[in-house]
Amino acid sequence: MHRRNLILLIALLTLPFCSNAAEPVDLLFAKANREYTQKNYEAAANTYQEVLAAGVKTAAVYYNLGNTHYRLNSIAAAILNYERAHRLSPNDKDINANLAFANSKLTDKMEVVPELFLKRWWTSFLLLLTVQNWSVLAVVFLLLGFAGVIIYLFSHEYEWKRLSFYSGLLLIFVGICFIAFASAEDNYLQTQKEAVVFNGKVNVKSAASAKQKTLIVIHEGTKVRIIELKEDWLKVELPNGNIGWVESGALQLI
Repeated sequence: MHRRNLILLIALLTLPFCSNAAEPVDLLFAKANREYTQKNYEAAANTYQEVLAAGVKTAAVYYNLGNTHYRLNSIAAAILNYERAHRLSPNDKDINANLAFANSKLTDKMEVVPELFLKRWWTSFLLLLTVQNWSVLAVVFLLLGFAGVIIYLFSHEYEWKRLSFYSGLLLIFVGICFIAFASAEDNYLQTQKEAVVFNGKVNVKSAASAKQKTLIVIHEGTKVRIIELKEDWLKVELPNGNIGWVESGALQLI
């Protein structure tokens, strides 16, 4: 919880004022929190949206907005915002717990297709840190590695030269690995095109046409993976691995 608030504070300091409002963004966020505490959930949701519109799109804001929509009994909107918060802070226990709880309220109870162990392990490893965290570590290790190389070049003592040479190479190698991890996680997040069903119920068709056979009916809050876009239709994969077509207007992108 404290980590989310720290990230939010940094973001707020970089955006001192909303572009379309007289109030500073930090005051807007405090106002939204106050409205939530006072159980004025409609107003809180609108104020959190103002914070997002001002460019402060952090896990803390999405998490609080998800809580607000849950209080409004808007399960689909709650899940959408929890999912967005999860992408920004995948290891946050509060976010993951609330997301799991909201998912337990869904109409559709689908058995999720298990991933291969190695793929699941690799994804979990990448998500241990954010892209920004991997990048910072990469810079630190590369700088230390280059410092080791400089010591090697200018030192006249054999032991120092040997130690700095091998240490420098190792640190540079680790830094390059961190760059690779940051790139891999960024690519994973960019290619994971997912959406949440927002209509009460949606017919999943066998092809991109309303006249085609309905394969299954899914309900609001269900998360799907987007495979292909064809005019006003999206080819999606359901949590149980089934594939079909739904109208794009029925979904909200995560």
